[in-house]
Amino acid sequence: MKPRIGVLTSGGDCPGLNAVLRGVVLAAEKLGWEVIGFRDGFEGLLPPGDYAVLDRKCTENIMPLGGTIIGTTNRGHFISKVAAGDRAVVAMEVIEQARKVLREARVNALIIVGGDGSMTTALQLQEAGINCVGVPKTIDNDLEATAMTFGFDSAVDAVMDALDRLHTTATSHKRAMVVEVMGRHAGWIALHGGLAGGADIILIPEIPFDFEKVADAIRARDAAGNLSSLVVVAEGARPKNGRQVKREMKEGEFRLGGMGDIVAREIASRTGKETRTCVLGHLQRGGAPTTLDRILGTRFGVKAVQLINEGQFGSMVSYQNYQVRHVPIADAVNRLRLVPPTGEMVQTARDVEISFGD
Repeated sequence: MKPRIGVLTSGGDCPGLNAVLRGVVLAAEKLGWEVIGFRDGFEGLLPPGDYAVLDRKCTENIMPLGGTIIGTTNRGHFISKVAAGDRAVVAMEVIEQARKVLREARVNALIIVGGDGSMTTALQLQEAGINCVGVPKTIDNDLEATAMTFGFDSAVDAVMDALDRLHTTATSHKRAMVVEVMGRHAGWIALHGGLAGGADIILIPEIPFDFEKVADAIRARDAAGNLSSLVVVAEGARPKNGRQVKREMKEGEFRLGGMGDIVAREIASRTGKETRTCVLGHLQRGGAPTTLDRILGTRFGVKAVQLINEGQFGSMVSYQNYQVRHVPIADAVNRLRLVPPTGEMVQTARDVEISFGD
């Protein structure tokens, strides 16, 4: 019988996941291996096991598709990330159930595609003796162990497209438009999307802002004859001496959202300017991946298979200096890559007269 490896996609979906799956399947078939995909993330590892064989035929035309053909979830028995820097332990009973399913399915190694929380779970499985290789996935682009993750470019493209569209309606009505984008702890999406979409103000978690400074920027634009303004707000942004807007969840991490509305109300009350809010939300996760994300996803999938072939278990694929390499999963978890407040990207934005409300 052919050697068999498994793959699952865990956590939030994003464009490029199907490119990873296709890369895994084609690279594995070249080695004479069989690939099975576990459905709905780690939950597919629970008895009796929910999986299907992935082959060349079923992955032939999936690269343009958003999401993941094998499903995903960020809930269930394997949640091990509860907040930034915190780790909850997956029950050993659950891990033993997964081990049994993998053994009965004849899986020699498991490729886990996910973000920081999924990599934390992957580390626990590896420590329990289950051969794992990680593939980093997050549209927030906030994993320090890799310079870029697939899905980020597609998310930024969605923000840029939204700003392009909102610019015309803002200009027509002489309004301030506040766009809330994803970014829990890191403001990469807001920064890149705002810069590409011609935003006038960008508010990110790494640079606490002052409502009056934001209002000042709007007033200055009005005084200069620019009667409309675009404001990009990361969901995790917070005012000076203030807090992020959180909605507590029964399980997993808290959910953010609402800062865009707060910023819009403050702008309207302080400037008297008509202001509207647009929350992009999951629009940033959906749709076809960009060229960059298709290529990066394919490279990540192929590299994961290579790592298994080399016996580099406990490793995570990493993109560094334009090369796809690998790092220990243990060195990757709980290390967020944040926007440097005095870095080149922020300075570039300031040089084209973008305000950060500070």
